[in-house]
Amino acid sequence: MRAERVVALGGGHGTAVTLRAVRMFASNITAIVSVADDGGSSGRLRELLGVPALGDLRKCLVALAAPGSSLAVAMEHRYEAGELAGHALGNLVLAAMVEAEGGLVAGIHEVGRLLGAVGTVLPATEQEVRLLASGPRGTTVGQVAISQASHIEQLTIEPLGAAPPAAALAAIAEADLIVIGPGSLYTSVLAAVAVPSITEALATANATKVYVCNLRPQVPETSGYTVADHLDALHRHGVAVDLCLVDPSGGLDLGEPRFPVALKMLAGSNGLVHDPAKLAATLGGIEALTTAHQ
Repeated sequence: MRAERVVALGGGHGTAVTLRAVRMFASNITAIVSVADDGGSSGRLRELLGVPALGDLRKCLVALAAPGSSLAVAMEHRYEAGELAGHALGNLVLAAMVEAEGGLVAGIHEVGRLLGAVGTVLPATEQEVRLLASGPRGTTVGQVAISQASHIEQLTIEPLGAAPPAAALAAIAEADLIVIGPGSLYTSVLAAVAVPSITEALATANATKVYVCNLRPQVPETSGYTVADHLDALHRHGVAVDLCLVDPSGGLDLGEPRFPVALKMLAGSNGLVHDPAKLAATLGGIEALTTAHQ
């Protein structure tokens, strides 16, 4: 029996791939997306308008857009010159809609309606947050800086009490399947999962929880990491999963994983990203796969 109510957690390109996969079999889809990015267009709009990061929300909305949507194509257009250089049109549209609708969740919802999105996209928090990563070399502040760091032990958000929308917690509680990742371990995946209320909701959720591991370490953020190291990082942040999906073609060593691991060929033809169709085929049969690896 395939999962119908699916929650995807993370941020950016990885969660967008998961959403493209999940929409092939699920009827009820919710993306819960990090809003902690402080670089690029998102960072500039945060500084200028005082809004949470919008870029990862945009990517996920586009992934759920109606097939052939011209608006979805336009949302991904990035200006190359002038005062708008570096900005994605979709980020500007989202910023304007948040203001027009009087709130982040309402603004995202309206853009999703215009795109004909087949699911719901929600922010991991409704307010501006920044990431703090601690380790033996001290504390690193901000997503961009953390993406260039290594030897990270713990990730937190500031303010610590930043809350997710009630709808995000409800979606986790009602889900049949929760997919975490793929994506940058600390700056995308844990940036969303480490929101305290979300961590608590995951701990009590009855859904099958699956972590889609990256194809290879991300240098320098997870240099030298094995699959076990990725899972240990989740565990340190209070997240347990029922199954970890790993594509062995990426050359990532297994180590000694603390959670069950299933080896599946999931990479696209370029070997750099997961293929949505292959991921859909695996996630669509996840119940049987999880039972087999218990």
